[in-house]
Amino acid sequence: MHRDISPLCAADIQDQLKKRFAYLSGGRGQDGSPVITFPDYPAFSDVPDKEFQNVMTYLTSIPSLQDAGVGFILVIDRRQDKWTSVKASILRIAASFPANLRLVLVLRPTGLLQRTLSDLALKFNRDDFNMKVPVIMLSSVPELHSYIDKSQLTEDLGGTLDYCHTRWLCHRTAIEGFALMVKQTAQMLQSFGTELAETELPNDVPSTNSVLCAHTEKKDKAKEDMKLALDEGRSLLENIREPLGKCGEQSLNQDQLDNQTTVQRLLDQLTETEAAFDEFWAKHEQKLRQCLQLRQFEQDFREVKASLDALAQKIATFTDVGNSRAHAEHLLKDLASFEDKSSASVERARGLSLEGEQLIDSKHYAVDSIRPKCHELQHLCEQVVAEVERRRELLSKSLELHHLLEASMKWCDQGIYLLASQPVDKCQSQDGAEAALQEIEKFLETGAENKIQELSKIYQDYESILTKDLMEHVQKVFQKQEGMEEMFHRRQASLKKLAAKQMRPVQPVAPRPEALTKSPCPSPGSRRGSENSSESSGLRRGPYRRAKSEMSESRPGRSSSTGDEEEGLAILRRHVMNELLDTERVYVEELLCVLEGYAAELDNPLMAHLVSPGLQNKKDVLFGNMEEIYHFHNRIFLRELEGYTDCPELVGRCFLERMEEFQIYEKYCQNKPRSESLWRQCSDSPFFQECQRKLDHKLSLDSYLLKPVQRITKYQLLLKEMLKYSRSCAGAEHLQEALSSILGILKAVNDSMHLIAITGYDGNLSDLGKLLMQGSFSVWTDHKKGHSKVKDLARFKPMQRHLFLHEKAVLFCKRREESGEGYEKAPSYSYKQSLNMAAVGITESVKGDVRKFEIWCNAREEVYIVQAPTPEVKAAWVSEIRKVLTSQLQACREASQHRALEQSQSLPLPAPPGTSPSKGTTRNIKKLEERKTDPLSLEGYVSPTSLLKPPEKGRVSPTSPDKKAKRHEVKSDPTPFGVRGWTKTSQPSEAPEDDGWSSAEELINSSDAEEEGRVGPRKLVPGKYTVVLGDEKGSPDAFAVRSGDVVEVVQEGDEGLWYVRNLTSSKESWVPASSLASLLCTSGSAQCLSSSESSAGSTLLSASSSCGESCGAPLSELQG
Repeated sequence: MHRDISPLCAADIQDQLKKRFAYLSGGRGQDGSPVITFPDYPAFSDVPDKEFQNVMTYLTSIPSLQDAGVGFILVIDRRQDKWTSVKASILRIAASFPANLRLVLVLRPTGLLQRTLSDLALKFNRDDFNMKVPVIMLSSVPELHSYIDKSQLTEDLGGTLDYCHTRWLCHRTAIEGFALMVKQTAQMLQSFGTELAETELPNDVPSTNSVLCAHTEKKDKAKEDMKLALDEGRSLLENIREPLGKCGEQSLNQDQLDNQTTVQRLLDQLTETEAAFDEFWAKHEQKLRQCLQLRQFEQDFREVKASLDALAQKIATFTDVGNSRAHAEHLLKDLASFEDKSSASVERARGLSLEGEQLIDSKHYAVDSIRPKCHELQHLCEQVVAEVERRRELLSKSLELHHLLEASMKWCDQGIYLLASQPVDKCQSQDGAEAALQEIEKFLETGAENKIQELSKIYQDYESILTKDLMEHVQKVFQKQEGMEEMFHRRQASLKKLAAKQMRPVQPVAPRPEALTKSPCPSPGSRRGSENSSESSGLRRGPYRRAKSEMSESRPGRSSSTGDEEEGLAILRRHVMNELLDTERVYVEELLCVLEGYAAELDNPLMAHLVSPGLQNKKDVLFGNMEEIYHFHNRIFLRELEGYTDCPELVGRCFLERMEEFQIYEKYCQNKPRSESLWRQCSDSPFFQECQRKLDHKLSLDSYLLKPVQRITKYQLLLKEMLKYSRSCAGAEHLQEALSSILGILKAVNDSMHLIAITGYDGNLSDLGKLLMQGSFSVWTDHKKGHSKVKDLARFKPMQRHLFLHEKAVLFCKRREESGEGYEKAPSYSYKQSLNMAAVGITESVKGDVRKFEIWCNAREEVYIVQAPTPEVKAAWVSEIRKVLTSQLQACREASQHRALEQSQSLPLPAPPGTSPSKGTTRNIKKLEERKTDPLSLEGYVSPTSLLKPPEKGRVSPTSPDKKAKRHEVKSDPTPFGVRGWTKTSQPSEAPEDDGWSSAEELINSSDAEEEGRVGPRKLVPGKYTVVLGDEKGSPDAFAVRSGDVVEVVQEGDEGLWYVRNLTSSKESWVPASSLASLLCTSGSAQCLSSSESSAGSTLLSASSSCGESCGAPLSELQG
């Protein structure tokens, strides 16, 4: 039969095999045929055909093809059965056996009857079995032994073969399971190998690393599966060999030997598969790791190349060779710092190139890609190093040249000092002249080492660094050197003449050199005066005049002495300029050191573990706008200062041009208290200690945070020094202006520090305008309203108040006690009240104390007596308040005049009697235009709405050009509109009387005016007025006015008439000026009109002390 049936597994028919109706014991016939035993199984006929067929198929598939080809021997044990059962078994086996048969041995029933029946049936029915092999009926077991050896038969057939069906079944199941595992493992490895072979190499480090990790993980899983399979196979092999271990004389049967061979073959196959996979994996892993190395190399190459390119670009910007020795040293130091910082990039590039060479030596698959990159890295490193070395050579040459120039300059300065220090009187004698000559010759001998020998050689030796500016500097130094040498030669010639000539014993009178060097440069007028005086002195003293005339040939004279003095001042100016530049460079370096060594490190992830929680996100608080200050000085101010090296007297222009930028210091100083507080909280942080250690600073960070404050105060000292030595120079005015501006910035910074300490103010302080002044004062109040006891207490007990004068208001604050340390020790101010400057007036002097002045408002309803610490402080405050009120008054005057002019041009006025309307209107418009152009006078201080006549012609307006500089010396006239008009009342110089100032009122409310009650006629101008005391009893026909009526004085006509309109009653009329004047000037009474537009509601234009008196002047004569 053909074995074309699909192979079965023991696990599939395990239950069928357990019935044991047939088994393969492992015995062999004499020709090696496998023996299949059918034991006595009563229910054999009940076994389904399918099960019988499966068992037969499986049992015949177990022996090798060679043994199965010989044929099977069937041993059918039916000794306990009936003949009918034997016949049925033989027929069933003959019909269903799937393999070749060699022999069929049947142990027939042992009973006599059944044996007889079997003999007869076999004799007569042999053909019914239809089998191609002989069927031998055996009567006993010994007969069976004649066909099959006892050693190949099991014990139930009288043999010695050790067979256990359960053990056999377990071995068969395990062997087949192991074979399946080996097969699956081989398939898995083949699939994994295909996946690895088809994987494309990634193009970046993360992807390559990810692929390598994934493949390694899968490889480890496959190796683990192979290890499990090998362990199972070895365990199975030991189980098969177990009988040999129990008894050394016992041998394995053929089937057990076949099982052992099968398992060993599977183990060998699995081992070979594992070895092949390991070899493949090693190659694949090497390629992946080389790919990872390549991608890492390429990534590092890109980073290093970008770094080297940035270094090359940075070096390309280093074109400056320095304009002074200090600058060249600074540039060399910067270059050394740059080289130190760039060394890390260069070393990394060299290390990366070495790594590439190692990859090439390890036979990397991408040698063609690695080698060019290594060569490029080496070339870039060499290029950077060579460029740095070239820059160092240039800067060293520049430093050498500047050393030479400074030596020459110093030599020239020493020569000038030598010439200036030689006493003229001692040089008149032969011995003195010879000593001075020897001194000069000895000094000239030192020139070989210090002076420039040949200009052409300088050009040749330093051609590579000579810029246009540097060449001009060399030429200036050489010219100065030549000029100094020429001065020495002239002095030598003069001294040689004096040494060779016998002088008469005349005692000359010459000015001392010290006086010449210390005295300022005289003006041309003083020079002429001194020359005239010297000439007259010479006429009186003939012998000295002759000796002096003999000396004139050898001595330069006064002009030469003046030139020497100027040269000495120039040297001092250069010293100040050098100090300014040197300290500026040090300042810039210190700022950069703080920003890089502290501020930048706060963002460094490597330092994050040292930063205390209190410092997190507090860099702006700690350092303020220091970075902004650094960029201003480094990029702008330092470079511009260096441009004034050769003309230090003009450096004031540099400060003036950048004065707005200096406002950044105000922001820094305002933040300083917060910075100080944060520093005190976190000064013990290990972050600051580590930064200080890296920077090798002896001082802690707080010392460097104070540098900007120290620097802004240093400028005014340097400017003062420069101004001291530049009084007669062209830039003196700019220096003075720059000094004033720097002092103004310092004042603004100081004021702003106080301003930010104000608490309790609800509004926005910036709405009050610029802060002009601030200071502490003693303040008394003298209000008309309020309880009498409170008024008395306020009048005699002063309050300590800190005043802040703004453009639009003055604030009264209470100073709180200082507490804390450092900048936190600054006081705080509690807001109490404020006065609007539009409603404020001042009285400049208070009787009894030259330090007091008054600030009042609302027609002196509220009066604040302010006592300054010194008269100078009082004068400064009064002057500043006066300027504010003046500016407000000027603005209001111009606005009111403009409105009046528009009204006069647009109003149809009735003409006065006997006057042509057009003629009067034209003349009055002309007068208005003339008034509009009148300059503002501080002596008259008119109301913004009542715009009266300006001061008399004899008085000087402070805004006039010739008196502008003396504005603070102009005094106000406290005299109201009295009989003396605008004439200033004479006051004692030591105790000037009250000067009332206000921009919101007609400022005549001084205390002197109240006491004396001086009232006189005043000249009106067009405007609106409020009637305070009217003619309520006037006749109906009269142009009557009532208290509170608003009238408008429109225009002045002919014959002293004014056109007046009552805006309350809508009546209008021409009114004689005398009537208006008498109304305003009634003795002992208040003026009846006040500006309706003035502050505090219709402020009176009168002395407040007489407001209660009656003024019932009728207005019946004011009819039109």
